[in-house]
Amino acid sequence: MNKTMMLFTFLLIYSGVQAQDDAIVKFFSNYMEDDRFSRVYISPKMMQMAGGFLKSGGTVSDDEAKELGELISNVRGIRILNSDGLDGLSLYKEAMDVLNKNKYEDLMDVADKTSNTKFMIREEQGRIKELLLISGSKESFTLLSMLGDFTYKDLNILADKTNIPGMEQFKKEK
Repeated sequence: MNKTMMLFTFLLIYSGVQAQDDAIVKFFSNYMEDDRFSRVYISPKMMQMAGGFLKSGGTVSDDEAKELGELISNVRGIRILNSDGLDGLSLYKEAMDVLNKNKYEDLMDVADKTSNTKFMIREEQGRIKELLLISGSKESFTLLSMLGDFTYKDLNILADKTNIPGMEQFKKEK
């Protein structure tokens, strides 16, 4: 009976994580074919290739490039949804309503009369599994989800040393 209960508990936890991932994917999917939005998806394979290129020496052979290659290899994928000229505040609210806020911890929340920007992380066993940026204003909206396996130091290095889409916002806000 204990094994059955443990298996049930594991499946329940796993499906909760999957449901959250599905909520984010569903939000992206709602706007993927909407030509008012620009979309970027960088697959895990592309991130592995980029990280492998840096680790193997590529065009740069110093230790910093190798360390950066290791970090980039830890990125499992990036999704970005962006729009200008739309009511980004209502899209911001819609995105926030989709999220299970119990799974995310706020890193930074910047709000004024005309805009909201929120950085959140999803952490498991002391490692960051997702960095999420949601930003909305009267005329623009951005949602960035970066999946991987990071420390806080890793995120700072990625923000400072790469041109990974969205990380310039992280660097600007921190």
